[in-house]
Amino acid sequence: MAGAAKNVILVHGGFVDGSGWEGVYKILRKDGFAVSIVQNPTISLADDVAVTKRVIAGQAGPVILVGHSYGGAVITEAGTDPKVIGLVYITAFAPDQGESVSSLIKDPPPGAPVPPILPPQDGFLLLDKAKFPASFAGDVEADKAAFMADSQVPWGLEALGGAITKPAWKSKPSWYLVVTRTR
Repeated sequence: MAGAAKNVILVHGGFVDGSGWEGVYKILRKDGFAVSIVQNPTISLADDVAVTKRVIAGQAGPVILVGHSYGGAVITEAGTDPKVIGLVYITAFAPDQGESVSSLIKDPPPGAPVPPILPPQDGFLLLDKAKFPASFAGDVEADKAAFMADSQVPWGLEALGGAITKPAWKSKPSWYLVVTRTR
């Protein structure tokens, strides 16, 4: 599959932007892949899918979509594009038809880590800055974790609640990385 596609599109999750993919970008570029990073506005799932599809349209040849966290919902919906030949989920949501990130997180199992999401303001969510490093940046230096907390991107409730219409993972080859001991 990797030999069939030299185009990789990286899709970020909520509360962050595409710059979090920098390390992966460098590795993939070094390995000869053409890499694009989507900068989703995270206002609504429909908008994020549209932005991702514009990046897909700009590729010459087949595409592998890679999504992290909420980015998994985006690639699940955008991945039905004919240029997409595979999906990679990096600790990501992979909703089924009619599901949303909101519906998947509403009842976490006992003991599951729960992100420090603050109450919505004006239709957007943010994370508690003091708790951000422990929840989202446990493996980076303290200064970088503080920067990440201070530069987080508001995540729209419409994005969180956007339901999948046709999950691409049902018809396209897909891979999933499960991480159990990281924050």
